Amino acid sequence: MESALSPQHDERIASAIKKFFTHIIPMLVVMLIINQIDRANIGFIKAELRTDAGIGAAAFGLGAGLFFIGYALFEVPSNLMMKRFGARVWLTRIMITWGGVVVLTGFVTSPIQFYLLRFLLGVAEAGFFPGVLFYFRQWVPNAWRGRATAMVLSATAGAFLFSGPITGAILMMHNFLGIAGWKWVLFLEGGASVLVGILAAWVLVSRPADARWLSDAEKQALVQQLDSEEAQRDALNRAPGKMSLLRNRSLLFFCAIFFTMTMTGYTLVFWLPQIIQRIQGFSSFGIGILTAVPWLCAIIAINLLSRFSDRHRDRLDKALGVAMLVAACGTFMATLGSPWFGFLAMIVACIGSKVSATFFWPMPQGELPASIVAPGIALVNSVGNLGGFFAPTVFGYLEMKTGSTTGGLYALTSVSLLTGLWLLLRRTPSPPSPPSLDPMENQHVRQSTH
Repeated sequence: MESALSPQHDERIASAIKKFFTHIIPMLVVMLIINQIDRANIGFIKAELRTDAGIGAAAFGLGAGLFFIGYALFEVPSNLMMKRFGARVWLTRIMITWGGVVVLTGFVTSPIQFYLLRFLLGVAEAGFFPGVLFYFRQWVPNAWRGRATAMVLSATAGAFLFSGPITGAILMMHNFLGIAGWKWVLFLEGGASVLVGILAAWVLVSRPADARWLSDAEKQALVQQLDSEEAQRDALNRAPGKMSLLRNRSLLFFCAIFFTMTMTGYTLVFWLPQIIQRIQGFSSFGIGILTAVPWLCAIIAINLLSRFSDRHRDRLDKALGVAMLVAACGTFMATLGSPWFGFLAMIVACIGSKVSATFFWPMPQGELPASIVAPGIALVNSVGNLGGFFAPTVFGYLEMKTGSTTGGLYALTSVSLLTGLWLLLRRTPSPPSPPSLDPMENQHVRQSTH
């Protein structure tokens, strides 16, 4: 064990992680950006679907919701398959199949077909994001996991910078080769998913032991560190076995918090376009640029604060509470004052919402024991994404009853506000284990800041 604490050991781990960030993270970022674009493109072709396929507003809303139902039902089984087959097989399988479903959506001619394909898209995509997080658990020690998570969260936010311009440009291909523009959107963006999925099969490496670009010493040091952290987590788990998934209090806590975060995030998605549209004097292109600004600011904040989550893992719940309060206050202030004031407030809300995810995801990655980590992360993401079905339902109901979006906005924002206050005020029990960063991890963090 003395060798585990040697400077050479730490240097080898730092070198291995740097190579992982260089060889693997860029591909994951591209995959996540395409994933978000494929999720968002349906919103850009809503009018065309109504005209060409007879899919009205009610049918469109139901289809959008069915995606989340399929996603939630198959999230946990998908992550269990990820644990069995590894990232190289399973993440690429997910991407290729969801791309295929997106392409097939270009052939819909009725609401029934639309419902079926949206549900199948949720099934196909299930497990992708939690699979990436579980992938980090197999590769990245605690001292670097916050930064790795920040990179993929930056990708999901960065997708908003590209989705509008890319989809808008493809829509301009209307009637090229006699094919409608909305069909080109689905054919090209779905096809891109399939091609990138095939390419990813050559890039992703499931385990450190399989990486040709790591030296034997780097492999040994990294595996030793990951095994040590795994053993420490498992030693704190009093209920091993599969059934502990249903008894783990931390897991229930993570599910509840992420459900709240997701509702807040979708509230933000609903409200931001309305704020932008109230600003006068901008062309459609100018409005698109303004829409990207809050997400760009969020990306900057994510990366600036990612090191905090690595250095202060024992305070992540308090930091998460602050971030959720920032998101709630920013969203609330967006209803006040001029459109420009509302726009600035939405920048604050976007930062709070995305930074919340940066503080949140290292918690289940670092705390759940090995026996339940794969299905556990999937369950958290699955339950949380049901907020994507719940939030628009509540939002639409309150808008119908009150005649305004403000009531729905206040109702959903208040949930985030109360959750943030609870996280800040609750007493955190003292852990029955050594400090969150042992001497070796402290050394890793210091080296990784250079």
